[in-house]
Amino acid sequence: MSAADEILDIVDENDRVVGRSPRGEAYARGLRHRAVFVQARDAAGRVFVHRRTATKLVFPSLYDMFVGGVVGSGESYDDAALREAEEELGVSGLPRPVFRFKFLYDDGAAGSWWSAVYEVRCELPVRPQVEEVAWHDFLTDDELTARLGEWAWVPDGLAAYERLRAYRSGLPR
Repeated sequence: MSAADEILDIVDENDRVVGRSPRGEAYARGLRHRAVFVQARDAAGRVFVHRRTATKLVFPSLYDMFVGGVVGSGESYDDAALREAEEELGVSGLPRPVFRFKFLYDDGAAGSWWSAVYEVRCELPVRPQVEEVAWHDFLTDDELTARLGEWAWVPDGLAAYERLRAYRSGLPR
């Protein structure tokens, strides 16, 4: 089964399931679905950053400071966060990511999705999926901040990153 054939729950503005659709159709029609964003940090506190492969369905070849993806039909946000983090980092036995908050991402063009943001400490050696990750490294917060204006980032990841920074500082999201 291809990624485009994966079945997603379609949700309303209150994150209630109103239907199901293959991922490719949900993307093509801009149907609201669910996604998880997991910020992974190594033992030194550095953030896992990567560039997506050119074959990704959305935001190909852009940089991201989160691992994650869509929540499958009937899957919980928590289970999707752990599954996606382990898949994209290429590890098993990762601690369960810690839920921080949820927000509705809507850019008008690519679509809209409920986005659950998590954090996890990954002290295991990472072996990212070559189908998903073209390049990766762990960057300090200062290095990441310096790259924000230099690299082309996924817009939903930037939105989640800004909200996570506000969350950490106690500001409204």
